[in-house]
Amino acid sequence: MNAWSDAETIDFRGPLDVTSAATVLLDSESVVIGWSEAAGDLFGYEPREILGRPLATLIVDRTSRDQPLIELLDRSVGPACRSQACIARHRDGHRFDIAMTLCSLAGPEGRPPQIMVAAALEPLRSWEAHQAMLRGLATQSPIGLGIYDTDLRLTWINAKYQTEIDRKVSEYVGKRVNELYDGGSVISEGYPPRLEDVMRNVIETGEPVFGLLYEARPPFDPDHDHVWSCAYYRLMDADGHVLGVCEDALDITDRYRAQQRLALTVRAGVRIGTTLDMVTTAREIAEVVIPAFADGVTVDLVEGVLEGEEPRPPGDAPSLVRVVERVGSPYAPADLPGAPSDVPYPVEYEPGSPQLTSLASRHAVTVDRQSAPGAVAVTPERNGATADAEEREDSGARGTENAAEDAAGKGAADATGPTDGTENGVHATLAVPLRARGTTMGLVTFMRSANPAPFDNDELALANELATRTALSVDNARRYTRERASALTLQRNLLPRGLPEQSAVDVAHRYLPSDVGLGVGGDWFDVIALSGTRVGLVVGDVVGHGVNAAATMGRLRTTVRALARLDLAPDELLSRLDDLVLQGAEDQEPGAVPRTDEGLGVACLYAVYDPVSRRCTAARAGHPPAASVDPQGDFKLLDIPPGPPLGVGGLPFESLDVELPEGSLLALFTGGLVQDRYRDIDSGVEKLKGVLSDREGTLEELCDRALSELQPDGPATDDAALLLVRTHELGADQVTAWELTAEPSAVSRARTLVMDRLAEWGLDEMAFTTELVVSELVTNAIRHAVGPIYLRLIRDRSLHVEVSDKGHTSPNLRHSATDDEGGRGLFIVAQMVQRWGTRYTTSGKTIWTEQALP
Repeated sequence: MNAWSDAETIDFRGPLDVTSAATVLLDSESVVIGWSEAAGDLFGYEPREILGRPLATLIVDRTSRDQPLIELLDRSVGPACRSQACIARHRDGHRFDIAMTLCSLAGPEGRPPQIMVAAALEPLRSWEAHQAMLRGLATQSPIGLGIYDTDLRLTWINAKYQTEIDRKVSEYVGKRVNELYDGGSVISEGYPPRLEDVMRNVIETGEPVFGLLYEARPPFDPDHDHVWSCAYYRLMDADGHVLGVCEDALDITDRYRAQQRLALTVRAGVRIGTTLDMVTTAREIAEVVIPAFADGVTVDLVEGVLEGEEPRPPGDAPSLVRVVERVGSPYAPADLPGAPSDVPYPVEYEPGSPQLTSLASRHAVTVDRQSAPGAVAVTPERNGATADAEEREDSGARGTENAAEDAAGKGAADATGPTDGTENGVHATLAVPLRARGTTMGLVTFMRSANPAPFDNDELALANELATRTALSVDNARRYTRERASALTLQRNLLPRGLPEQSAVDVAHRYLPSDVGLGVGGDWFDVIALSGTRVGLVVGDVVGHGVNAAATMGRLRTTVRALARLDLAPDELLSRLDDLVLQGAEDQEPGAVPRTDEGLGVACLYAVYDPVSRRCTAARAGHPPAASVDPQGDFKLLDIPPGPPLGVGGLPFESLDVELPEGSLLALFTGGLVQDRYRDIDSGVEKLKGVLSDREGTLEELCDRALSELQPDGPATDDAALLLVRTHELGADQVTAWELTAEPSAVSRARTLVMDRLAEWGLDEMAFTTELVVSELVTNAIRHAVGPIYLRLIRDRSLHVEVSDKGHTSPNLRHSATDDEGGRGLFIVAQMVQRWGTRYTTSGKTIWTEQALP
């Protein structure tokens, strides 16, 4: 069997062609008188062996065995010939099937001589299949076939091509390809836009073209674009002369549109929802669909959604805000709804408009002004998962849908408001609600003006898919917006809004969360005013980011402030804080997985600076040490004994007590400032040293430089906090201290000393109150303590009175009974001063009071 796989094997002559078949000449008596070489190959006889012998020598049985084949042969020869299939005998005796045609020749009347053309039957059946194939290509093939001559004029087409051209033969023969189709163009990349140029290149080079996509409007469907997959190859005769080019064209419009929809869906999956910003998401759907799917797009969101609020329940008429208006087709009217304008702004739709119908029915709604003017179609087709979820919603939705259909029937003709677009050349409108998790976020409206096609069912399904993706992204952005607003509010309430006024230090600070979008994290800092003009300095680092970390940070900051108000030493404060963190972890529900955001693993550094003594006491829990820079610019890390992170428990904390020269710079920072995945802590500290060693810069300038040097590309993988303080010393003219004996006469002496000092400071009007406070505190010390008593006055932003003794008994503020002889002094003192309290040292305690200066 011939395969017809290359030029050498193709033979259209057929097995019974006289140029290739066995030819036998018979006289009027059917005696062989002529014998061809092909006959010798078929039957095995030499001419000298067969000439003069009867035909019966070759033919055994002339009964026809393949009637369809015989009929085919008869149709291919003239009326003077007849064909039949029979059994022949080879010279070696074996029998085989042949097909033969007998044709009468001109001769004397009676029985004229004949010529017999014969061939083996099997090759003939193969030839018959080839003939059937050619007939099928010409009459039944779904592929359009056309032949163009060397001038690219059409010379022949098959039945499929003729159906597409939809003209008489005389009207298309001799036409060029651009004369057959309206507005055609090549849409495959890498080819000339004109089809004639492609065909001319095939004729000139002989290189075939396959899979070329051509878009045009065929005569049988002049209102719609069709797409064909085309192949072109050069035609040549047996001698190599170019005859023209053959065109194979298969209409793949449906397949191509499906591929385009799939590509659009894939593109939407990549490009919609790339950020957690609702307006950006709305812009992204417009960028995806224009101009491939629509000429104009508007996106409206429910008003509260933009603020992160929960949308209203179904049934309430939502207030809409236009967030996107976009036109992308160059052929779209300039005033098409969706043209760029100032957005967002409130938008309202007229009753019966497709947009309100869509919101009410919770389904896509189409309007086609060309095929059915004034008609509104509610289309409940949805994607499977979304549809199943929405079908499970409250049954009230059914009534809403029916009401929407009623409104569509009576109000569609009125949907001609400024947002409807029909007066702007929009012929097709598709409104789709943006629904996610059973809630309507808004709606998107697709409009067509340049594209003449209405939205079909496949495009409705695509629009629902795009709307679903967009709605989920909008809902995620809404939830993020709400969480971010909550986190920011939480952190604004938890971080210091303003630092306390005090004279001990100058302060500058910076906070840089790693999550810039959310804007919150777990690092914190604080400056706490303490008794005796001292100041507490805190930095801490909570594991994690976001709301949970901010909440944990807030709890710890509040706890630190409360413990600091008790005037605890830094090591004791961290020990108490560690116990509270452990207790919080133990208070979780039984069997719950321990959460890092409950404070476990928190790092913290707490320092207290006293401007009177210029001493700084600090302790740390899993935190980098503080750094100091003296007035000469020498940088060093304070050798604060390391402690475990909070929540580990069982290990004590130790403090470092160091004297700082006036004007020293203290830097308290979290690990995220000096360390990241690309830099170790030593390298970060070295960079910080280079910044802080500059004594010329202000604290604010040093903070900015530190961030630019250590975080040049913005926040890293961890939050960063920096607290810079420059220390001050209270002068000798602001502090006075006396040592008193523990005997009653010391009370009178204390009053005299205080009165004289107040007079020197010009605070005579505070003399009465201060004298009363000093008398009561010194008297209590004499009665309830031992050893020498120390009295100290500090004049700063307020007047501080401190009485220290060797006792550790805490004073008790209480209401005395009517028959009590004592116990009212401390109560009276508390009513006359702004603040008072007790702080303990290793050698005793100090009771202090604070009064506002006049």
